[in-house]
Order: sequence, then C-alpha cells, then structure tokens
Amino acid sequence: MSKKKVSYFYHSDVGNYHYSTEHPMKPHRIRMANELIKIYGLHNKMQIFSPKIEQFGVREMTKFHSDEYIKFLKLITPETQDQFQRQMNSFNVGEDSPVFVGLFDFCKISSAGSVEGASKLNLGKSDIAINWAGGLHHAKTDQASGFCYVNDIVLGILELLKYHNRVLYIDIDIHHGDGVEEAFYTTDRVMTCSFHKYGSGYFPGTGNIKDVGYKGGKNYSVNFPLDDGMDDETYVKFFKKTITAVMDFYQPNAIVMQCGADSLSGDRLGCFNLTLKGHGECVKFIRSYNKPLLVLGGGGYTIKNVSRCWAYETSLLIDQTELPNELPIHEFYNYYTPVYQLHLEPLYMPNKNDSLVLEKHFQEIYENLKDLIPSPSNGERFRPPDLLINESEFETDEFLNEKSDFRFTEKEFNSQVQPFNEFYESPNYRQKNKLWVKKSIEDVVQKYKFDSAFNNKILESFNIVNNFNNINEIEKERKKENVIKERKEEKERKERKEKESKQKERTERREKESK
Repeated sequence: MSKKKVSYFYHSDVGNYHYSTEHPMKPHRIRMANELIKIYGLHNKMQIFSPKIEQFGVREMTKFHSDEYIKFLKLITPETQDQFQRQMNSFNVGEDSPVFVGLFDFCKISSAGSVEGASKLNLGKSDIAINWAGGLHHAKTDQASGFCYVNDIVLGILELLKYHNRVLYIDIDIHHGDGVEEAFYTTDRVMTCSFHKYGSGYFPGTGNIKDVGYKGGKNYSVNFPLDDGMDDETYVKFFKKTITAVMDFYQPNAIVMQCGADSLSGDRLGCFNLTLKGHGECVKFIRSYNKPLLVLGGGGYTIKNVSRCWAYETSLLIDQTELPNELPIHEFYNYYTPVYQLHLEPLYMPNKNDSLVLEKHFQEIYENLKDLIPSPSNGERFRPPDLLINESEFETDEFLNEKSDFRFTEKEFNSQVQPFNEFYESPNYRQKNKLWVKKSIEDVVQKYKFDSAFNNKILESFNIVNNFNNINEIEKERKKENVIKERKEEKERKERKEKESKQKERTERREKESK
C-alpha cells in the first residue's frame, strides 16, 4: 500500500467521562486504544491533533441538530435534570442515553475530532483522518438514541460536502447506522452503506434491505442485513463484493467509515463472530481505493477488544508491518487478562447466515445500484467557508500534552464567526438563508450571464439544505402533535381529579346526614 498522510485526533480528557457504573458504554476504551497506539509506536507515523473543543459548540452542532436540542444538552446536568423531565422525554434522554457529568463536553470532543478530520481532508493536509472518539451514528436531529447524543458523522460528512460532490458512508458496526441514513435519506450527494444485524427486535430495528432511500435519494441507501454468528470469511467476501459494486456505480470523491467494534466476537451486546483480522480486512480494503478517508469509532462494549481492534486498524491505516501479537506491558496491561495478546480467537458458535440468502441480498443491492445515474450531482456549486483557518498553526509535535493544546486569539476566533448566509439548521435563520440563497443565485446568473442549464446545476447544490428542512418540518409537526396530546392528557387528568374530589365530598356529606 502507498504511503499516506495520516492525521490522528485524540483528546486527553475523553477517558474521564462516565455514563454510569452499569452502563455498557465506556469512553475509557478510547484511552485504552490510545495507550496501545503509543506503546506500539504507531503515533510516530501520524500527525497528532487534539480537537479544539473551545471553538466547537452550539453553532457547529446546529448545522444538523435543532437549536432547542443542543441548548438542552448544554444546560442539563445530573444536578438539574429533575427540572428538565419534560425535555428529557421529548429528546429521548434517560436510561439508554443518560445525563452524566460533562455530557456536553464529551459531545464536543467526539464531534470536533470528526469535523476537524474532515477539514484536514478537504484542504489536502491529510489523506486519512482518524477519530476513534467519533462514530456515534444513532443520534437524530433532536433526539439522543443508542448511547449517542450528537451525530459527529453527519457533521463530518457535511464538512466534506463543501469540497466533494459525492461522499460514501460505510458502517461496519453491528447496529444499523440509522441516524446517518435518516439524515441523507433524500439526497444523492451521500450514499450510506450499512452491514448490520437485523431482525428479532435487534436495536434499532431499522436497516431492512428494502430501505433504499426516498425521492432524490432513492437507491442511495444500501442496507445489508445479517444474522448471528457472522464469521470472517463470509463477512469479508460479501463486504468486498458489495463495496466493489458501490464504488463502481457511485464513484465517490471521499469516504467516511464507521468502525464499530461491537461486531467483534465476544462483544457484550453483539452476536457476530468476527476477529480483528476480519474486521480489519474491511478497513484495509477501503484504504486501497486511495480516496480521502475519515475513519471513526462507534460501538464496542467489551472494552479490551475495542482497544485491540482500533489499535490494530490504526496500524493498517498507516501501513505498519504486522504488530507483535504479545501485548507490550503498559498502563492498562492488566485489563487484558487472561490472554495478553493482540489478536482474538473466534468463539465456537454457529454461523446462522445462509450463503444463498446473502447472495440474494447482494443481487438485490446490485440491481438497485445499476439504476443509479452515473456520477450524480457533478458540476459547479457554491462552497460554504472552511471550518478551520490557517490550519498549519493547529499542528503540535507534543503528543497528548494538554499544555500544547493550541488556543485561538480573540481576533482569530472572531474571524471565524459564522456569516449570516452560512447554511445550517437553525429555525431562526432558515427562512432568511433561503431568501439569501435565492437572491445570490439570481445575482450571479445576472452578472455572468449563465445559461439556464448551469443555473439548474447551482440549484442542485442546495438540495441537501432543503432535505434537512423537510426532515425538520416533519419533526416540528410531530412535536406540535406531542404538545397537543400532552395538554389534552393533562386537561383530562385535571377533570378526573375534580370529578373524584366532588364525588368524595358528596359521599362524605351523605354519611354525615345519615348520622
């Protein structure tokens, strides 16, 4: 494999966050993976960056998420959550996605790494960007889901779309990447391709092979449903066949890959039987296409296997020769008991995936891909401003040293304030942005005497904004219905209480009179 420039994003605080004692999601796994990366010396072949969370917040997150939802995440704490019960129900924050200390900062670390990684790819500073703290693919526009609060993947893809006409999203987590699919379900600018366990009520319950996209995004959602016991040989075979077809027909300009490690053998919440070599072979295969590549983490709940996986896949991404199987002694060495080795052995479990059924799935996907318009959404289009300015100043040679973390001056920070015409999903400015877009197109066409065909191509570039508007309008209606329903229920409860109270008074009066 050819040598590539690889950027690696890691924030030293990420392992400090704690969902709860019994919760399966443990951010500490990212710190463990980082320690293995260091002890194997892999960091010497990468550029190391700490996400700039001080400059990443509400404004950046609301490019996809609703203002109300992000403000809620910023305000809520374990001490104040009793005051936000209604919002918690509305935003699906609670048992699976609990409130914990530092929740919003944790979201900033995850999201900033993915967006900054995408920006590095856009500017040609890197060929591959890695953010193992990212990959939180279940989060919706205004709801937490499946341990995910802010969808860093969608934010990263939106950043890539500033420079790339077509972005391919690949998901090898055992759970379906529903949040990402939903975000781009009606556009051809992003193709989502997910390989996941489907059926028997398995979370999140989406990802049927028949779910192929809608309207302008029809056939741009690819779902490959799988069953328990999936082994390396079968998984890699159908992964490569499917991705080869996707690459041939879609011809993406950039790729985002979510490498959830809960598809590994022995995961607490998983039911596949993949080893590091099978899982890693998929990453290696995607790297071989030599496209700008953003690599993210995701699920994974047997933390010693997660750290093994992501350290191993980091070595594949930097084209490192085979790592020693014996784990070097390091800070978290005792976590790997009883087997202090890098690679996993598969469990003795039946593979319930019938090759004939999988072949049928592939043929159905292939037929859908054949209907694609070759190289969709090409042509000239407006590009929003870059996220980062003067990126060379962000680089640091000191690995994971908190004091080396770069800080913007006030002048530099103010220079990056989002202009009025920036495209992001804020209800307050949505209508103004639409009017600005329309006026801008008219001005440009009039000035340069563009023909109508080119004018249509410019309009195409804004389809994705309109798609988000449509999704949010639906969500807005749903919220209204919920509010009306809640008020109606509240009114009925009050009426029942009053009725019961009056009935009780009448009964007591009768008893007194009878005495």
